[in-house]
Amino acid sequence: MSEYLVGVDDPQSPDVCALLQAHLDFANEHSPPEDVHALDVNGLVSEDVSFFSIREDDKLLAVGALKMLDRAHGELKSIHTAAFARGRGVGAAMVDHLLDLARSRGLERVSLETGSMEAFAPSRALYESAGFEITEPFGEYWESPYSVCMTLALG
Repeated sequence: MSEYLVGVDDPQSPDVCALLQAHLDFANEHSPPEDVHALDVNGLVSEDVSFFSIREDDKLLAVGALKMLDRAHGELKSIHTAAFARGRGVGAAMVDHLLDLARSRGLERVSLETGSMEAFAPSRALYESAGFEITEPFGEYWESPYSVCMTLALG
């Protein structure tokens, strides 16, 4: 069990917007524009997205979301840990929470897209440690040398 408490949050709150901007900045720094698939704030307030954060003493440590693709398939979106909080298990706590949520909703599979470049290696390692495996593009994604799709069968 994680020591971090994950809670529902508002993607429009100022500190969350700042961390989401850092997420977009990171993606844009390391990926060509056509391969940046991060949701903006408007995408995160959609009815098919559940958005969460991890806070410690009211300080924002991480954000993450689960997007429903259909009744059996969900997608992890916008998982980002603040630079000062990395290496403490915060990202793993967020992934665990989102997977628990997916299981509670009866999803059969959860997928994600992340970058293929070295800068994204820690993210890929986190997802692999949670059981995700590399897969073909899903949903609206396409084959790209800058992109890696991963999936996890729940069951």
